[in-house]
Amino acid sequence: MDEKAQNKWNNIYSEADISNKRVSFGLRENSHLLPPIGRALDLACGTGGDAIFLAERGLDVDAWDISDAVVEKINVYANEHNLSINAEARDINAKPPLSEIYDVISVAHYLERSLVPLLIEALKPGGIVIYQTFTREVTPDYSGPPNLNFRLAENELLQLFSGLRVVVYREESLLGDIKSGFRNEALLIAQKRL
Repeated sequence: MDEKAQNKWNNIYSEADISNKRVSFGLRENSHLLPPIGRALDLACGTGGDAIFLAERGLDVDAWDISDAVVEKINVYANEHNLSINAEARDINAKPPLSEIYDVISVAHYLERSLVPLLIEALKPGGIVIYQTFTREVTPDYSGPPNLNFRLAENELLQLFSGLRVVVYREESLLGDIKSGFRNEALLIAQKRL
């Protein structure tokens, strides 16, 4: 485990409120695409909003984050609300998911390009990935990560997941009225072929 990264995120999440259930836009707006049962992974889960949302819809959820502080909070919340969530402090670079075990993988605001082939491999045939993260082309009020390595190039998600069947894709960049719409991020929902 990368102790420096773990300490950084433990400090960020030490006062986090799990009950606010902040769900990523892509998952919330496309929940009708979820299977009624199955196993899901909320990768780099942060405060667990996606994990909770998935579990409330009947999925068995693994929630992974490098912060053991936030993972403990998620597990307590899941136990108190009788949700099927197994939250784990995990360095996903050192211990990626196993092959073909997930019906759904949700990733929001995290980008580790080298993990994409492993995420695709972790999907069961017919499974879906919901991936949403920051782009390089941004509006003037943007406040995401300053390091370009943590932001997507134009249409990069389409390239990274090119072996999957794209179901939903949004990357509005700076077209039209930049004060409305889905800005500063890209969203891909794609299905592993049967």
